[in-house]
Amino acid sequence: MVRTLFFVIAFVISTGIIALGSFVNTNYYFAFVVFGPLILIGVRDVLQNEHAIRKNFPVIGNLRYMLESISPEIQQYFVERRTDGRPISKNKRAVIYQRAKNLGSTHAFGTEEDIYSEGHEFIIQSLYPSHVLEEEPRVLIGGKDCKQPYSASLYNISAMSFGSLSENAVKALNGGAKIGGFYQNTGEGGLSPHHLQGGDIVWQIGTGYFGCRNADGTFSAENFKVNALKPAVKMIELKLSQGAKPGHGGVLPGKKNTPEIAAIRGVIAGETVLSPPGHSSFDSPEGMIQFVQHLRELSGGKPVGMKLCIGKAEEFEAICEAMVKLNLYPDFISIDGAEGGTGAAPLEFANYVGMPLYLGLVIADKLLIKHGIRSHVKLIASGKVFNGFGIIKALSLGADLTQSARAMMLSIGCIHAQLCNTNTCPVGIATQDKRLMKGLDPALKSVRAANYHKNTVHAFLELLAATGAKHPSELNSDYIMRMSEDGDTQSLTDIIQGWNYYKKHIGVAIAPATQLN
Repeated sequence: MVRTLFFVIAFVISTGIIALGSFVNTNYYFAFVVFGPLILIGVRDVLQNEHAIRKNFPVIGNLRYMLESISPEIQQYFVERRTDGRPISKNKRAVIYQRAKNLGSTHAFGTEEDIYSEGHEFIIQSLYPSHVLEEEPRVLIGGKDCKQPYSASLYNISAMSFGSLSENAVKALNGGAKIGGFYQNTGEGGLSPHHLQGGDIVWQIGTGYFGCRNADGTFSAENFKVNALKPAVKMIELKLSQGAKPGHGGVLPGKKNTPEIAAIRGVIAGETVLSPPGHSSFDSPEGMIQFVQHLRELSGGKPVGMKLCIGKAEEFEAICEAMVKLNLYPDFISIDGAEGGTGAAPLEFANYVGMPLYLGLVIADKLLIKHGIRSHVKLIASGKVFNGFGIIKALSLGADLTQSARAMMLSIGCIHAQLCNTNTCPVGIATQDKRLMKGLDPALKSVRAANYHKNTVHAFLELLAATGAKHPSELNSDYIMRMSEDGDTQSLTDIIQGWNYYKKHIGVAIAPATQLN
């Protein structure tokens, strides 16, 4: 505010100098126009005590803050190589944009990847490839207690709340889901009218019970039934934790908490909303499984599952034991990775808490197998799945289907600005600022999302055929190899069997992956 005031005063004085100069001495007034504002800025810098650089180096010290503010853009547009970029490389972003616009994604003159570098992964192809499937195989989700099973796509939209996303972004994604025949996960922010544009919905229930809560924040069965019984809601997902900040509740900044969002969530508008770290409806594995069954009954028998980022493997094993004891099973489990996602998170949680997606996925898959209940539960890989290889890797490591949030954001125009938590998203996706969101056309972007989904699934089916497999169920961790430090290669099966954490909590007595899938 103070900075703005100084610039306004500088502008007024400059204007006065111009007017005066036209009557007094036209040879000098241009110098006053330039240096008058700079003198005022210099005085302001000398008098303030907040920034030492500006106080010691008046005027020119401001260049440091100006350059710092645009350094991400300089890095992304001018410095970053095509294979660089975190969390998503420029090459991966380019493929998403191309597929969303139906421009194809072929690449000339060979790979830009260092295929001999440690960690590089590649598929073992067959000399006898199978035919590319003309139609995408669907995954039927629904166990013995489910009365309304759902046929899901192999690739879907992961959890993103209305509130984190704008109205137009939610509409665009739901429109894409309708066109392409895949589902959209609402995120924990509740089911909004913008989710009901004709696309299939997975309604996520978080620790705040938004959209199904009492005034005190506890779960309301009556409010739950109102939304759960809507035809558009195909599945219910109980969120235990998320990869962006496992062990930490969700955060909706007050400046994004509009009256509309507050009404949908059942909270007070304008206040920062902090979801509790854990659920108030249960406090044990048995209670959790019984609550899943309760949600299934309230929803009329729709598929109900849970989402979590794996932490302590023994706690997930306790959930498996509770399933066996009660003879009750979630219809699906979404495994989120500590690689994070669209959710704003404290830096320490984003960087240092939770298990990476593929390690968590393997542990969940093998523990379900260990307890003889894998056939009851579908596993969903929720993480950095951006292309056909991402799908094939996830399915090879035990997933039945996949979902992604950031890739779908990119498909409708996200430019990787990383301003999701500031309400200043320049393309109108992660903001509640009406001036910014008006630039996003839901009708156009829904087609982009559908194009991206269709072309990515087709790329997966081509890779599947290259392996010689005729169906995704034939995939296993033997199909993917990784370069090691000494230039040798290992299959992901060998790597999994060598993980000390895996051996400690799962045991090497389990059969190799080729016999598990």
